[in-house]
Amino acid sequence: MSETSTNDRLNRRGFLSGLGGLGGLAWAVDAFGLPLSAPEAPAAPADRLDRAFELRRLAAERARSRGVAKQRTNGDEETFPGGSASFSKGLPHDALGHVDPAAYAVLLRALRTGEREDFESIPLGGYAKLANPQAALAFDLLGPDGCQLELPPPPTLDSAELAAEMVEDYWHALLRDVPFASYDSHPLVAKAIEDLSRLSGFVGPKQGGRVIPETLFRGTAAGALDGPLVSQFLWQPIPWEPMRIEPTIRTAVPGLDYLTERGEWLAIQNGALGGVNRFDPRPRYIRAGRDLGEYVHRDFTYQSYLGAGLAALEMGAQPDGGNPYKHSHTQGGFATFGEPYLLYLLAVVTQVALKVCWYQKWIVHRRIRPEALGGRLANHLAGTAEYPFHRDLLEAAALDEVQMRKRTVLLPQAYPEGCPTHPSYPAGHAVVAGACVTAIKAFLDESHEIPRPVVAAADGLSLEVYEGAPLTVGGELDKLAGNIAFGRDFAGVHYRSDGAQGLRLGEEVAIAVLEELSSTGNELFTGFSVRTFDGARVTVG
Repeated sequence: MSETSTNDRLNRRGFLSGLGGLGGLAWAVDAFGLPLSAPEAPAAPADRLDRAFELRRLAAERARSRGVAKQRTNGDEETFPGGSASFSKGLPHDALGHVDPAAYAVLLRALRTGEREDFESIPLGGYAKLANPQAALAFDLLGPDGCQLELPPPPTLDSAELAAEMVEDYWHALLRDVPFASYDSHPLVAKAIEDLSRLSGFVGPKQGGRVIPETLFRGTAAGALDGPLVSQFLWQPIPWEPMRIEPTIRTAVPGLDYLTERGEWLAIQNGALGGVNRFDPRPRYIRAGRDLGEYVHRDFTYQSYLGAGLAALEMGAQPDGGNPYKHSHTQGGFATFGEPYLLYLLAVVTQVALKVCWYQKWIVHRRIRPEALGGRLANHLAGTAEYPFHRDLLEAAALDEVQMRKRTVLLPQAYPEGCPTHPSYPAGHAVVAGACVTAIKAFLDESHEIPRPVVAAADGLSLEVYEGAPLTVGGELDKLAGNIAFGRDFAGVHYRSDGAQGLRLGEEVAIAVLEELSSTGNELFTGFSVRTFDGARVTVG
């Protein structure tokens, strides 16, 4: 996408008209006719308090002026009434795994009314609780509200795109234990490549019209295809001063998958509590899909980006050219435009992104999870129910392979509990990834080269020197975002579009937050330069 088209996309949502960023200078007016920056701060505390109030009022008016986005769904909930093609995990289900329509209606009523009593009356089928649906109705005091952002509808149940996403998820499951270092030679990888390359709805990266080992399971962001599949920020030590953290993880043992037996699968749909994974006794560097899936099983919200920001600073990455202290002879940044400011940004954009994400998940889309869709596919192939699946899914080699290896076409899960108890679209990990990576890219020079890049050995017990083309901070941040956004696809709990669209949503959240914060400082700030996931360069601030 060009810089112009990306700017147009963001401008339509009011993100690039700015709040000024000239906190100590004269008043300015934005595209909506609203003042952007307050006059020079007076010394008197009472006047300063008035100015602080005015900045908050102007920011609120500016946020409201973005308006309400048009929310579009894929229509599956209307096409298949009663919730049979929508997210319903944790509610009571029948023997086919279809949700009780009355229970689903109670859930919809609670989401429609917002009444606390209605949420407490939602019938559960077991012990697992729904994951925070009221967060979809929460407000924030910074950044956009969930109703102001729009996501394209996810693929419909009968589409070639959904078929391709499910086929890719089956191959994620089948290749969980194949080391990334073996993708260019493993025979099962070759089968996956052939299967994915034939799909009319596959939107993952290709070369020459085909999937190749170097593009398999990767994102499409500008830096996602450079070098190893795993980002350097998941392999490099984390300088948690005065400690240093070696990035080995506790991973699950290979070959152990869950929810491949019908009774277990149905119990989990009804809200049964999952067991505990069996763990490898030796810590390992991330070297295969199971490891990446386990990393995003246990991480906290902005963990990866906190580590990445600290690591990039230790690598010598300099402030972005728009940082007002980059060329100052007398001052350095700290509470504003310094390291604490970056750490603050990561926490702030995470929280805003989560609320926006939860609005889209619960209020708008309520997309069925791959785990449940695998049950629908098993019903269809067994003749116990019929669904309009695209032929690309029904004829996929992945189904024959999983049937041969697991004696089922249920989608093998990497987690004992299966997927979380909230809808699939967009992926929460992806929205947070998009927001946090955008904040870091805004703060640091993306062109800085990674010193001494590494790659994990096939057994994950050591790191080896990477000798390919140079890798940059910006490219490895793009890759980190893709690793985290798509890592749970390896576990069987998300589709590709959950991650791809989640990244873009998070990017827009971060840009909006950065625009609002740009009016709060006293520095002469001309804006940060950020390369978006689409490859365009925009100025933020």
